[in-house]
Amino acid sequence: MDAMVRELSYAQAIQEAMAIAMDMDERVFLMGEDIGVYGGAFQVTGDLVERYGTERVIDTPISELGGAGVAVGAALTGMRPIFEFQFSDFATLAMEQIVNQAAKMRFMLGGEVSVPVVMRFPAGSGTGAAAQHSQSLEAWLGHVPGLKVIQPATPYDAKGMLLAAVADPDPVMIFEHKLLYKMKGPVPEGYYTVPIGKADIRREGRDLTIVATSIMVQKALDAAATLEAEGIDVEVVDLRTIRPMDKQTVIDSVKKTSRLMCVYEAVKTLGIGAEVSAMIAESEAFDYLDAPIVRLGGAETPIPYNPELEKATVPQVPDIISAARDLVKGVR
Repeated sequence: MDAMVRELSYAQAIQEAMAIAMDMDERVFLMGEDIGVYGGAFQVTGDLVERYGTERVIDTPISELGGAGVAVGAALTGMRPIFEFQFSDFATLAMEQIVNQAAKMRFMLGGEVSVPVVMRFPAGSGTGAAAQHSQSLEAWLGHVPGLKVIQPATPYDAKGMLLAAVADPDPVMIFEHKLLYKMKGPVPEGYYTVPIGKADIRREGRDLTIVATSIMVQKALDAAATLEAEGIDVEVVDLRTIRPMDKQTVIDSVKKTSRLMCVYEAVKTLGIGAEVSAMIAESEAFDYLDAPIVRLGGAETPIPYNPELEKATVPQVPDIISAARDLVKGVR
């Protein structure tokens, strides 16, 4: 019998995934600031402390470096920790443990050890949290060999990719956009996984490929609906995994549409779109391009506190629509 499908929020899907992982494997436990009685900064862990107790849902001191170090150490002893940062920005305080320890251990010890740690990062702008609590830093960690970096864009993927991450023998970094936490979508009951390293075509099209990540997937789909009424048929590829990137799905899409736009919230310079663009330029898909590649990324500025300025620093649906029109104009 197929699992029953319910409408859950992105946050509820993550909480359900953590509960399933804890039920299935006593080695799985949660760590993070205020994840216990308070339920997490964004209420994602909710009542899990009541269900599993303080030995498996552990409130940590305000020390990201210390907490990440404990998580990495626990993973090295065979445990399966899930460590939550209150904000992805605070990864900066734990880069030693993430980049120099978790990512390097398997290589430095000849493949004899694994570091099965999952780290969750509430990321992105849109909550009025200003410059130190609103960044998108996934490209930083995506640059590091030894780490896997994912960005689920739907409740279904949020649950399935977290469960895949817990089962993975290597460190997995999950970037969860804060504005997605209340987004609802169909989520099956029970255990399932969504493969790490596999992109998803959210919408098929023939005129333009938009490669998007995280919250930009929905914005790209909204833009595509408007563009369809104008006769522009957009294919939307949800990258889902930053490292290892699913290059073939993107290459195949660009060969079909002959145009490429990359849309992501992080600062445009040296961002995910730069990697996707370079990958296409180095592949057979380059010969299929009928127009230059377009990148839509965040502005070259810290995220402002003012809500209108904050909105102006990251791509919005009208920006995607305008860029798509320009990209196909005269060559359709």
